[in-house]
Amino acid sequence: MAMLWAFLCLAFLGSSYGCGNPAIKPALNFNQKIVNGENALSGSWPWQVSLQEKNGFHFCGGSLINKNWVITAAHCNVSPSRHLVVLGEYDQSSNAEPIQVRTISKIITHPGWNPNTMNNDITVLKLSSPVQFTSRISPVCLATDNNIPQDITCVTTGWGRTSGIVNTTPARLQQVVLPLVTVNQCKQYWGSRITNAMICAGGSGASSCQGDSGGPLVCRQNSLQEAPWVQVGIVSWGTSNCDVRAPAMYTRISTFSSWVYQTVANN
Repeated sequence: MAMLWAFLCLAFLGSSYGCGNPAIKPALNFNQKIVNGENALSGSWPWQVSLQEKNGFHFCGGSLINKNWVITAAHCNVSPSRHLVVLGEYDQSSNAEPIQVRTISKIITHPGWNPNTMNNDITVLKLSSPVQFTSRISPVCLATDNNIPQDITCVTTGWGRTSGIVNTTPARLQQVVLPLVTVNQCKQYWGSRITNAMICAGGSGASSCQGDSGGPLVCRQNSLQEAPWVQVGIVSWGTSNCDVRAPAMYTRISTFSSWVYQTVANN
């Protein structure tokens, strides 16, 4: 049943920016057939963050979950001394966007993170100071229920490579609509590497790629008007050449939502 799909909103109570509801509505195309989809509509994925070196080089994505915290992938190896969180960005070649930049005061990686198996690939980042929610910067909801409805649209976003062969990266945020893949279907391709802490998507002519790591896989229910976007996955791993026929792996958010909530509450 549609109403059983639970999610967690860590946005501050009293804010006019509820989780998962962009002030600027995304414009989706269901027919992308390239690695990283198409240009997103500027400002339409307001929780998307860019993790950058201090020289401005983008290396991973992430998602804003409240005014003080971002979630990303553990394998991004974020460092508080070397890296910055950039919010509200769309075109990385532009100096005219109303971005907010934060340093990182705390990094907490899941204690079960295993870089050899890529299991439990999740880290939370505490920002040095709260962000100001705007029409271009607001939080995403986090999935808490493993039972994802059937009538659903899922999208991944990022500034990662647009080709698995040539090292080309876009200036503008990319988006692509992806189908979720069942665990059994995924195991047919990847075998025992798939765990319950992972969720599979793609394999249908589009894929996330290097540089998208840590970014969101979000879904919304088609049957509910104005349903919020709920983050179900974090871009984690896949084929080295971003094969659009192979499902890619995402950290399964619902497995870790309680850990995220407790970690945020305790810190």
